Amino acid sequence: MKKVALHWKILIGMVIGIVFGFIMNAVDGGKDFVTDWIKPFGTIFINLLKLIAVPLILASLIKGISDLKDISKIKKMGLKTMVIYMLTTLVAIIIGLGIVNVIKPGAGMSADTIEKIKSKYETSSDVVDKITKASAQNDAGPLQALVDIFPSNIFTSLGDASMLQIIFFAMFVGISLLLIPEKKAKPLMDFFDSLNEVVMKMVDLIMLFAPYAVFALLANVIIAFDDTEILLKLLVYALCVVGGLLLMIAFYLMLVSVYTKKSPLWFLKQISPAQLLAFSTSSSAATLPVTMERVEEHLGVDKEVSGFVLPVGATINMDGTSLYQAIAAVFIMQVVWPEGLTFSNQLIIVGTALLASIGSAAVPSAGMVMLVIVLESIGFPEELLPIGLALIFAVDRPLDMCRTAVNVTGDATVSMIIAKSLGKLHDPKPREWDDNYDQVN
Repeated sequence: MKKVALHWKILIGMVIGIVFGFIMNAVDGGKDFVTDWIKPFGTIFINLLKLIAVPLILASLIKGISDLKDISKIKKMGLKTMVIYMLTTLVAIIIGLGIVNVIKPGAGMSADTIEKIKSKYETSSDVVDKITKASAQNDAGPLQALVDIFPSNIFTSLGDASMLQIIFFAMFVGISLLLIPEKKAKPLMDFFDSLNEVVMKMVDLIMLFAPYAVFALLANVIIAFDDTEILLKLLVYALCVVGGLLLMIAFYLMLVSVYTKKSPLWFLKQISPAQLLAFSTSSSAATLPVTMERVEEHLGVDKEVSGFVLPVGATINMDGTSLYQAIAAVFIMQVVWPEGLTFSNQLIIVGTALLASIGSAAVPSAGMVMLVIVLESIGFPEELLPIGLALIFAVDRPLDMCRTAVNVTGDATVSMIIAKSLGKLHDPKPREWDDNYDQVN
């Protein structure tokens, strides 16, 4: 009997999880049952992915850089990566602004709807928390983001999973390995090579649990939707975001087809498990180990490219988030501050959203914190901020799921482009979790 492909197993788990969530919503005590007995399995799965993300970044990045043998290659790959990431983010923001200005989802929203949303979400702890975090980030100095890249204690950075600091440390170690005699560097390079192999095998093992985990994650998401009326009234705004994200996916597929000469459908099939996990977890950082496994083994990108491009992308490449910020900012202005919809303000949104994407954490709902910063950059009235966030809060989680899937797709696309440009794109060599099982038994 032909084995069912992983992406089909995950899709089946997602569908059953959604149906189960709706059923539990209609059953007395159903929400508590999902929270107490179903949600923990999804949490365990995310914890396992986060557990291996840091050692995977360290091992793959150090090994990838030390394998380049030439520091000039690092400069070339790094510059290409940053430029392409910035360009794709700019395209995403322009697509978002184009859609929201043409469709105008916020124009004509009734006062009753605004008041209902305001009363339900304006004073929620989540909305207040997002504003507080954004204010703290704004109060920092202009170069604080640069300072935060350089760790004072790598063990603290590893414990806090501070991705930019870990990436800097890994690059520092990798470059230093290139500058010492090969005989001295080889033991440490062999260690990280072995660690990388072990962690990638751990990814294979964790993915055996993926269909059941996404069932738990999606069931928990569904029980949180307790006001379908508000969701329906925000449907046009949500469709604008989803439509923009689909256009961004189409843009990626065009790049894959034109530049790498690979079939777009083949690309989607190979990367789909990572996309589905990104959708389920809303975290590109948690999905990173799976993204790296799919890109290396199923898309054929060399480890030295994926080990650099993907960790950097998970940290600074937020195309889906930037597109969302552009649409959300203009939507909020259309509803509560239409006089602020000037061409100059929209240019500021482009620049701020582009810069904010670099500082946006790869965790659920971090995009909303950056949205506050984008709004404040154009002088959005402070007293209207809670109302503005309340307007979009009801649909933020499902849209967060969608934009995270786009972020991961963008990372995979750029890794293929970089690999192709460096001659590091080869025929895929997929591996299964039990490839070496017979050899050890």
